[in-house]
Amino acid sequence: MIDCALILELPTPSAIGGGGWVDFARGLQLHAENQALIYGRQDVGLTPEESWPRYAEPHASIRIFAVRNQDKIVARGYYDLERGAEPTAWLYVDVDPAWRHRGLGSAMAGRLHDIADADGVRKVIVYAPSTTGPGAQVTPTSGSGSLPAGNSEVRFLLGAGYQLEQVRRASALTLPKDAPSLLAEASLAGGDNYRVHFWMNRTPDPWRSDMAILRQQMGRSAPTAGLDEPEDVWTVQRLIESEVRLSDGTRDFLTAAVEDRATRQLVGFTTLAVPTDKDRPVNQEDTLVLSGHRGHRLGKLLKVANLDHLQRERPGHPVVITFNAEENHHMLAVNDSLGFTSFGHEGAWRLGLT
Repeated sequence: MIDCALILELPTPSAIGGGGWVDFARGLQLHAENQALIYGRQDVGLTPEESWPRYAEPHASIRIFAVRNQDKIVARGYYDLERGAEPTAWLYVDVDPAWRHRGLGSAMAGRLHDIADADGVRKVIVYAPSTTGPGAQVTPTSGSGSLPAGNSEVRFLLGAGYQLEQVRRASALTLPKDAPSLLAEASLAGGDNYRVHFWMNRTPDPWRSDMAILRQQMGRSAPTAGLDEPEDVWTVQRLIESEVRLSDGTRDFLTAAVEDRATRQLVGFTTLAVPTDKDRPVNQEDTLVLSGHRGHRLGKLLKVANLDHLQRERPGHPVVITFNAEENHHMLAVNDSLGFTSFGHEGAWRLGLT
């Protein structure tokens, strides 16, 4: 059994390659390797360089913990605190497969729970990848999808008192895609009432206020089952700061946004995160259409338009990867129509603290 005193808190580097980078990168590499084992593919996890801007987010409060064996990270803990009316923490634990069944996972989880308790956290959330399989299943409170009850991460989280709230489908789209023909079809649905705009990385000045509103609405509209995650507050200033930080050279962010011609306001958007390395996968980020403009197939229009944008501006990438809640039937139907295929699931788990 592991001595909890061996769990070290690691510094978050102030810059890519800065102080503490080696251990930061080793911990994230362990996380990526574990994801690859579960999903059966090597292209799901982000590189340390691609991940770093999220850890450097000034609005976030992320702490990293590790157990080290000589120069190797054999266990890693992630703790992300959101203070507010109901303090919430997001946790995650990784253990090297060669070091499992020695108590590292339980010790790390216990350390993170103790910190959450000291911080006055009332709700803990874990997003954990899972394989699919036969046999007894655990159904989330959302009622959509399920996870095998025999999976090690499912047994661990249930044993720790967590409730499965949501199952998210992991899907991939092989590139290239015949986007122009799909775009011509999708454009007919919106007719002349809407116009699509494109940009890379930084939102043009005229659209910043609209994009801040859309980002804020994304947190309110995305299906979250019984997670009740705190609202993510977006302002124009936060949008500007976030886009500056993300423009670090490791990934470009391609956005397609749709304008309502009558009001001259943006009413929907979608974003692709595109690594500079063409051998790396593209990640489908947020997609949103405001409720008053749904029913015109704008979600599909945006996704197809941005795929066309991707293949014009950054051709050569092998695949697009995305995660969607199983209860988000409309978006999953859009993805299916574009050719996305499922390769696994992610469970969203909730634990109430008193």
